[in-house]
Amino acid sequence: NCLTGFYRPSAGTILLDGEPIQGLAGHQIARKGVVRTFQNVRLFKEMTAVENLLVAQHRHLNTNFLSGLFKTPAFRRSEREAMDYAEHWLEAVNLREFANRPAGTLAYGQQRRLEIARCMMTRPRILMLDEPAAGLNPRETDDLKALIGVLRSAHNATVLLIEHDMKLVMSISDHIVVINQGTPLADGTPEQIRDNPDVIKAYLGEA
Repeated sequence: NCLTGFYRPSAGTILLDGEPIQGLAGHQIARKGVVRTFQNVRLFKEMTAVENLLVAQHRHLNTNFLSGLFKTPAFRRSEREAMDYAEHWLEAVNLREFANRPAGTLAYGQQRRLEIARCMMTRPRILMLDEPAAGLNPRETDDLKALIGVLRSAHNATVLLIEHDMKLVMSISDHIVVINQGTPLADGTPEQIRDNPDVIKAYLGEA
């Protein structure tokens, strides 16, 4: 919440490329390429899946008033590019056939994927996922794992996630920070975390 401008930190500094960003509004931070999902899915439930994605393209469109009024070639081209990009992401998250379905009628796991796709429509540098596996069944969690892998490898997105599913975290992370009862407990590679006795006791369980 602090990183994305929803809360203002009471102390410390948040830097992006060496520049402080605390105190900026959420939309200002998003313009810098830092976007997020939420623990509880936040979609426009009455809008279709594709409309939810197009909302995220607003700042990339040719929004000049006269261009829109007269439907200039530049305006129509930007609309077509936005639709093409939305269709690309619907395909990427396996929701192409649901493009014109209201988002609120999609299954929970599908809504999760749609929310991630909406974030990716902004072409982020950093994507923050807040408990993305919460409420997902094992198959949906596997789909999420594969999707995160694609975001990192094919779209060069840095993914920062908060997650309690340790199996998922261990399988996709380069670096892990473990917090227990609000206090940092350990940080390191998955291998280091797996072998840390404090983490084993708190999260992984002792044999």
